[in-house]
Formats: sequence, C-alpha cells, structure tokens
Amino acid sequence: MNTPRNNSTPRNSTPRDSAPRNGGSRTPASNANRNTGPGRVRIVGGRWRGTRLDVPDVAGLRPTSDRVRETLFNWLQPVLPGARVLDLFAGTGALGLEAVSRGAASAVLVERDPGLAAALTAIAARLSGGDVISVQRGDAVSMASALPAGSIDVAFVDPPFAVDLWTQAFAALAPALAADAWLYVESMAQRPAQPGSGWQLHRELQTREAHCALYRRAG
Repeated sequence: MNTPRNNSTPRNSTPRDSAPRNGGSRTPASNANRNTGPGRVRIVGGRWRGTRLDVPDVAGLRPTSDRVRETLFNWLQPVLPGARVLDLFAGTGALGLEAVSRGAASAVLVERDPGLAAALTAIAARLSGGDVISVQRGDAVSMASALPAGSIDVAFVDPPFAVDLWTQAFAALAPALAADAWLYVESMAQRPAQPGSGWQLHRELQTREAHCALYRRAG
C-alpha cells in the first residue's frame, strides 16, 4: 500500500488535525459535534455519500462525528482502495461503512449489541454492493483474536469510553493486522490510548471529548 499524504483538513471542517508528535504540537479541534442521543450521522464521501445512519439511544454509543470522519478519511484515502477493513466496535457502523464507500474492498463490522448488529445487517443488505460487508455479533476482543493472521489492512478501534478495552483490543488484534497495517484509535481526550511499540503515529487531532489518532505499523 502507498503511504497517505499529509492532507490538510477540508476548508469547511471544524476539527483541525495536527502533524505527528515529531512534527509539532497538537492543535485542539474547536467542536466535537458528537451525537449523544437518538439522531443520525451520514456517510460523508464515496459511492454511498449522504446515506443516513440512525443513532439510537444506546448506552455508550458515541459515533465519530461527520467532521472528524471527513478528516480521518482524507488521511486514509490513498490506502483505502482494495483494503480489508475492520470496524471493531462498530456501533452505527459509520467508520466501516465509510471505508467501503470510499473504496475499501471489504469490511468486518463487529458489534455486541443485538439491536445494533441487526441494524448493521439491514443497512448492508440495503446498500448497493453491501455484500462485501460482514457483520459479526459478539464480543469485540474475542472476535479480534479469532481473525486470520494478516487479514486486516485498516482497523478502527473506538470502544465505549466507560469501559477500558483499548489495551485488550490492541493485544487481541495484533496478529490479524498486516505488516503494513493502519490503525485508527479514538479515546478519551484527557487520557489518550496508545497502541504501544511497533506503531508510528501518522496524524492526530483532538476534540473536546476525544483524542483521535492514526498509526502506521512500524518496521
């Protein structure tokens, strides 16, 4: 895969991304624009652009905002064509669906909540070309550890903030990631989660609630 360019944030996007830590200080975004209850988010780019995704009132459900996703996928766009994607704590499926909309070859969406998993299955069935989306209902950490070795090129790890699952998820996911894999991590702004050695920070941004970082597997 090619290495993403350090694209700038779209002109009309509120969050401002920063350079990697070795390239300057981080600049906070001015507006998290998070959905905290029932509502909708949308797919912001690609063939399914504009598709609305329901945000039900489920405890811990905290979909990545449209604006943050627009910035994230600008970073990832060069590597998405043909990529095998994992959305480990799928929720509304916004990250995994956006990836496929923008050219990823396939996506595995893992969701524990039965209602959310059923909604994801229905969305995939409704979308043209949605047959490349696999919805798996179950515990994210267990599901990650069962994935075939080297089967994932881009992974999204954005668990409920109230449950500290980042360390477990990183450990379970590691064998499934390709040698040149990309890893997106969303965690609490006050306590950012980091995947540890073997990963190089590529880009990051921060909102009032969340720290959002994209890593590349090093070496």
